Amino acid sequence: MIARYQPSDSAVEEVFVNKNPQSTLKLGQARGVCLLALARAGLPVSEYAARLIKKAIVGTGTAEKAQIQAMLRVLLPGVQLAGADAADALAVAIAHANLSGTRSIFIR
Repeated sequence: MIARYQPSDSAVEEVFVNKNPQSTLKLGQARGVCLLALARAGLPVSEYAARLIKKAIVGTGTAEKAQIQAMLRVLLPGVQLAGADAADALAVAIAHANLSGTRSIFIR
């Protein structure tokens, strides 16, 4: 994906602890692979807490996933969210654009 879209910047959600230790471990491993790929590509990485992402998208750090998805549909009219993970990724990208001043994100 990095080679295909050639981003100049990147953002990820900070680590959070799940109730299920196995899920937390798998999330950490997946996140590590993503961070390694971004580092190998020489991309700067910004990290944001989930509460900050929610606040940037919905206006409150305690927003539920359904609220985030509803706001994404307002911000991106006509978007068809391909599940909760895709919605989370879009939320991180939009929050990053708003918080960092990047302002240019490409969604394909």
